[in-house]
Amino acid sequence: MFIIVSFLMISSCTSKRHITYLNGVDNYNNTDISKQKIPYTIQMDDILRIEIHSIIPEATIIYNRISQNINTATNINLLQLEGYLVSSDYTINFPVLGTLDVKGTILELEKKIAKLLLDGAHLVSPTVSIRLLNGKFTVLGEVSNPGTFTFLEKNLTLLQALGYAGDLTIDGKRKNITLIREINGIRSVKKLDITSKDILDNSAYYIRNNDVIIVNPNYNRIKSAGFIGNPQSIASISSILLSITLLIINK
Repeated sequence: MFIIVSFLMISSCTSKRHITYLNGVDNYNNTDISKQKIPYTIQMDDILRIEIHSIIPEATIIYNRISQNINTATNINLLQLEGYLVSSDYTINFPVLGTLDVKGTILELEKKIAKLLLDGAHLVSPTVSIRLLNGKFTVLGEVSNPGTFTFLEKNLTLLQALGYAGDLTIDGKRKNITLIREINGIRSVKKLDITSKDILDNSAYYIRNNDVIIVNPNYNRIKSAGFIGNPQSIASISSILLSITLLIINK
């Protein structure tokens, strides 16, 4: 009895570690995450919102395509229509300044536009704020609400992205989540384990535009998907075989 109880306890602990998130995270305190937040690199077909501010607000009107009075939460489609679409050669057509090369990070583009406005004596003490308007990611597989979701946050985490999809189902494989990412025409595939605290240090912890997250089914889900693997099916087959055996014996 002692051996059986011990075995059951060990099995229970193992199953719990396979289901619970971020095991060992209690020791993960006061850590610097600044190096993980890599500035976003602008991609072709991105839609950018570029806001220009200066000590003389009236002077910035010509540089701001999008009205400051538009509500971001309710007019995202209008914002996208009035945003700057990055062409295949990584350029945009900006008021007064003309065609701009936007290849690089959003932070670099903010500094570049501010410098052009200042050096060209267009504005006094200009500040530039840029946001990505068509950020989206896709979650597929064993989640409550699979689909494609949009976001405006600069730093969206993997756990937040899974939260958009309603979290994993009990049949989701938490130790083997697939993330597909494309940056500058290069596709990469990463395998992620959200049961371990080490995911917090992974370079893929922060979601990028057009990421695809696939939550694979665990063994029990795969087994139950087939006719033979289904417990009810096995019981039915066993009953039929037993009935046939009894008929043969009785003959």
